[in-house]
Amino acid sequence: MSWYIQKSILPFGFIFLYGSGFIFAQYGLVHSSPMIFLTIRFFITFLILLLITYILKASFPKTKKEFFQIAIAGSLTVGVFSIGGFLSISYGIAGATNALIIALQPIIVTFLALKFLDEKINKRVWLGLIIGFIGVGFVVFSKFDNSSSSFIGLFWSIISLLGLSFGSLYQKKYCTNMNLFSGGAIQTFSSTILVLPFLFFEDIKIDWNIEFFIALFYMAIGVSIGALSLLYIMIKNGEVSKVSSIFYLVPVSAAIVSYFLLGETMDWSVLIGIITVIIGITLINKKEKK
Repeated sequence: MSWYIQKSILPFGFIFLYGSGFIFAQYGLVHSSPMIFLTIRFFITFLILLLITYILKASFPKTKKEFFQIAIAGSLTVGVFSIGGFLSISYGIAGATNALIIALQPIIVTFLALKFLDEKINKRVWLGLIIGFIGVGFVVFSKFDNSSSSFIGLFWSIISLLGLSFGSLYQKKYCTNMNLFSGGAIQTFSSTILVLPFLFFEDIKIDWNIEFFIALFYMAIGVSIGALSLLYIMIKNGEVSKVSSIFYLVPVSAAIVSYFLLGETMDWSVLIGIITVIIGITLINKKEKK
């Protein structure tokens, strides 16, 4: 894979799909309770990936151990992350607060990558991580409201963050050779099973209208297949600490998409934040001089 595609096209494709996913999730949760939305979304993704696997004759894992490792990685990166995020929203945590908590992911992954993956993190990368976090702070600060947040919702936001962080590391350590289609089918099926117990504690609601279906299929195809496939390709071909740094741009992407699609205002703090994040990402991914 060429350096240009790996460093430019893949990250920005992921950022757009993942960032816009927050907006479509909002559409979906207006017309559906969170866990039934996730259950249907994951199962649709599973069926699509299983069909693609059959058509392309993609291979499944040859051992139970490999199968189990792929399922664990998916349960963390897809299942735990999505369950935590959707429950957090349902308990009243604002999207801006969620964005700020998830923006801690690059810092956590960098610390964990030092310990578990023996990655070398130089001073320039640390500086880029700090600058990127400051930039995210500018973007999120502009979206804060003064309403009180539920401690339960905050708890689920943190669970979402930990699922994404540990899932990325587990994917890098054990699943780098995973087939995107068969492996994706395993991961979305395991995530579906993970969601099912939550349905017993939910007052299930679905409004079967066009807005619900648009949100559902965008999340099932654009995010669960498109965005996650790009993420796994980047994790396979790069250091997980550097790949995680692009999550700084996800709330920035959401702010830009909200500006064009929802007509939300973009004030000076958002613009400063976007510029600051770009500087941080540039520092992190700058090629080493030989």
